Amino acid sequence: MYDMKNLAKLKRFGELAPETFKAFVAFDEAAFKGGVIPLKYKELMAVAVALTTQCPYCIEIHATRAKAAGASEQELAETTLVAAALRAGGAVTHGTHTIG
Repeated sequence: MYDMKNLAKLKRFGELAPETFKAFVAFDEAAFKGGVIPLKYKELMAVAVALTTQCPYCIEIHATRAKAAGASEQELAETTLVAAALRAGGAVTHGTHTIG
């Protein structure tokens, strides 16, 4: 179901909803530009979010970008486990709604 070739279809959004898609692209670019957080850490955050939302496209894109920004496999492994801990923590804390 998930094929990286599908990302080529993104340009179609630019044709169908040009103003909104242009704004989305600008926002995405701005989020990863400069600022006080180095790009490597922004990409590691993106990997963690992608793992949590389970988006295979985002996992592939941001893991690749994180590596290009200097992230090591050890950093990616720790990022994965932090994301897993947070997701598990969410299940546990939401579980408090199930007991008296």
